[in-house]
Amino acid sequence: MDIVVSGIRPTGNLHLGNYFGAVRNFIKMQEENHCFFFIADYHSLTTHPTPVDLHAMVQQVLVEYLASGLDPEKATIYIQSDIPEVAELYLLLNMNAYLGELERCTSFKEKVRKQPQNVNAGLLTYPTLMAADVIIHKASKVPVGKDQEQNLEMIRTFAKRFNRMYHVDYFPIPVAYNFGAELIKIPGLDGSGKMGKSEGDDNAIFLAEDTDSIRSKVMKAVTDAGPTRMNQPKPEPIENLFTLMSVVSSPDTLQYYDDKYNHCTIRYAEMKKQLAEDIIAFTAPIRERIKQLSSDQAYLKKVVHDGALRARESASKTIGDVRNIIGIKSF
Repeated sequence: MDIVVSGIRPTGNLHLGNYFGAVRNFIKMQEENHCFFFIADYHSLTTHPTPVDLHAMVQQVLVEYLASGLDPEKATIYIQSDIPEVAELYLLLNMNAYLGELERCTSFKEKVRKQPQNVNAGLLTYPTLMAADVIIHKASKVPVGKDQEQNLEMIRTFAKRFNRMYHVDYFPIPVAYNFGAELIKIPGLDGSGKMGKSEGDDNAIFLAEDTDSIRSKVMKAVTDAGPTRMNQPKPEPIENLFTLMSVVSSPDTLQYYDDKYNHCTIRYAEMKKQLAEDIIAFTAPIRERIKQLSSDQAYLKKVVHDGALRARESASKTIGDVRNIIGIKSF
């Protein structure tokens, strides 16, 4: 059974794109692997060093991932800052991380461009902290998106460097957990691109969103004047609506509107009303579970407490070994 580690940044509410991207695959991973899922509150400080209410954001992310199907009985779910061993390994890895390689990281250069007034040391050493998060549990696999491939390569670099410098074969060299064809890209409502918070709230449907808001957003989704000839290709905004319908509606419903489009008889207002109701029905169980969990502080406390115990058991063993390998020993 593979050890898999993945971090979750507390940056806001989950939307359908998150669900059909990371979350649904996390649910599958926990059935087949020994998984560690952590909420990366330290990581969030690299770009938001003075959050208004970090604890509330952490809790919201925890609630929504649990409501979506992460199971603390099947996977270890914890808060990054509850594991002090991570910070210690981060420090030790930084001793063998070089300024030039950190400055060359694409993610660092992009953040410098976007936030020139907040170029902090944590931002520079983000790959080192990410490496500590993963190899603290001696993970063999890491689920990463296309935009994080360089970060995975840095994790591999630090693991290899430790083994080489101390003449050991201690850390496994993790590889990408590749979802392949299982990864569904959910489009946004703005007519182009993928669903995401960075494109604005109206572009995304959130799992905890109220029904009136869902209806309003879907009805405002970008469309065109309609097809002018039978079986013509769908332009991107229309294809996006059909993609959304393909994941939340029944096959019969999708086929019905596809036929309407191909015969030039489609009414987009009718289709969008149906799509909104299907999204509401799809998210209803998750939305109800979010409400239940949000009011059950005792359960949430137990989840993170038990998760921290299991994560620290793994992390403490690694730190003990690393200290001994380096030569940091008590008299």
